Amino acid sequence: MTEYTTFEHDVLVIGAGGAGLRAAIEASAAGASVGLVCKSLLGKAHTVMAEGGMAAALANVDDRDNWKVHFSDTMRGGQYINNWRMAELHAREAPDRVRELEAWGAVFDRTKDGKILQRNFGGHRYPRLAHVGDRTGLELIRTLQDHGIHQGIEVYMEVTVVSLLKDGDRVVGAFAYEREHGRFRVFKAKAVILATGGVGRAFKITSNSWEGTGDGHTLAYDAGAELIDMEFVQFHPTGMVWPPSVRGILVTEGVRGEGGILTNSEGKRFMFDDIPDNYKDQTADSPEEGWRYVTGDKNARRPPELLTRDHVARAIVREVKAGRGSPHGGVYLDIAWIKENLSNAPEHIKKKLPSMYHQFKQLADLDITTTPMEIGPTTHYIMGGVRVDSDTQASTLPGLFAAGECAAGINGANRLGGNSLSDLLVFGKRAGEFAAAYANENPQGNIDDGQIEQTARQALKPFERAGGENPFAIQYALQDMMQDLVGIVRTEEEMQRALVGITTLRERTKNVSVTGNIDFNPGWHTALDLNNLLTVSEAITRAAIERKESRGGQYRDDYPAKGEEFGKINYTLKKSADGKMQIESVPIPDMPEELQAIIEEMG
Repeated sequence: MTEYTTFEHDVLVIGAGGAGLRAAIEASAAGASVGLVCKSLLGKAHTVMAEGGMAAALANVDDRDNWKVHFSDTMRGGQYINNWRMAELHAREAPDRVRELEAWGAVFDRTKDGKILQRNFGGHRYPRLAHVGDRTGLELIRTLQDHGIHQGIEVYMEVTVVSLLKDGDRVVGAFAYEREHGRFRVFKAKAVILATGGVGRAFKITSNSWEGTGDGHTLAYDAGAELIDMEFVQFHPTGMVWPPSVRGILVTEGVRGEGGILTNSEGKRFMFDDIPDNYKDQTADSPEEGWRYVTGDKNARRPPELLTRDHVARAIVREVKAGRGSPHGGVYLDIAWIKENLSNAPEHIKKKLPSMYHQFKQLADLDITTTPMEIGPTTHYIMGGVRVDSDTQASTLPGLFAAGECAAGINGANRLGGNSLSDLLVFGKRAGEFAAAYANENPQGNIDDGQIEQTARQALKPFERAGGENPFAIQYALQDMMQDLVGIVRTEEEMQRALVGITTLRERTKNVSVTGNIDFNPGWHTALDLNNLLTVSEAITRAAIERKESRGGQYRDDYPAKGEEFGKINYTLKKSADGKMQIESVPIPDMPEELQAIIEEMG
């Protein structure tokens, strides 16, 4: 029998980013014994890379803002296939979660009268993003950690979960290994919360950190839970493409929120060519004068660079394909131009965007106060994830909950910038609250030793093979293929080729071998990640093929328009008894009249 150490908790949280920490804090506050597992070191979660801010209708900068406007903006950004209940809860509760974070010690930027400062961001009608310069995610994690360490939470660092353990249909724990020495661990829990983040490492160019390999998505899927909206992948329009030392690193939307403009190789500010008709003031003399962000509200003017991310990303791709791109396949993002209107522009930029300035100065010797950045779209966020109950964050499996990027519903077809951080707080809290309640009402389940033994043997197989496939080669092949065939612009023919490629790569993984011993072995870790990467890649591709329209984060070159019938359904994916991936359409429930009235009122 395989040797392993067993740990027992009421609630096990997998992932220690914003959602996982907030869930752990809430579950512990409810009296539950909480274990928190993180793949990296505590404090290294990808949440720290979130820069622009957290969206909440505090109305500190513009008193016209309120939860109804935020709800309407979120639904419009998601092309109205969002889970409207989640969008409502998020808009209503985000202000309280931000104020709570402030009470726990978060140091926000301030207005002149001492309130939390809020900035403009793409898709938001009013300045709504509470921020800490351009390092808001870092402050969020710092605050949650400082608060959480006093809650009696047991933290297990550098531990990766390989499989969820079940008692019948109920999830009752997890099987994992610690990365330093490869020792196996079993976690018994009455309730499990997935908060593992995204899937960006399935693509070649991504802003995601190394942990973003779709772990939570695949853990849930393999256990029998449903995934939803997997076709919707957000490509952030502004990731660095040059110099090579910073390729893929995100340039926060805050740069555009503070006045940054997009230009092509001809020096033209091309986004004025892309303003949708319903955003134009038809009485204006020029596009520059005619831009208004929301029909009927001429006091809410925004630069077109702050259109939704999918729109801006496609506009950049169009410029590059038309031969008007930068020398390295991108366009230019220029914040330095504000010196024309601001005498102290360099100092202003350094104050408002300190991380951007120091990061690119140190890593690329690029001074953003004087030089435009060369940027292009980078895989950033997935709207799809585990299908959850909107109020409780419970999955379709008893005992399993999910929150944050690995859960789905609130964002629909496209996420508005800044909604992710407040989403972590709102639904992380709810996941912790209801998981603790579930644990209080249910006993510990039974864990089958045979299930553990089978999982352990499977995990060790790469060591038993000699001269087999290199796991890194398979990972790189998958990333190249997904970037080329299931990227920003998609077609049926290319995605069908991707499906064939995924099947081939899955067959190759059966012959993966690693050398060396089990102590910190990156090859082995990569080999174990391959199932996750292949599963989410297949889910994205199959869902994108079924949705024969363009909507939000899904753009089909062969179906460039929206289809009315597709605006009434979501696609769910589930593992069948024979191990194949099943996909089906699920009708979106009708929105209550009071919420529909808000949408109509807000235009």
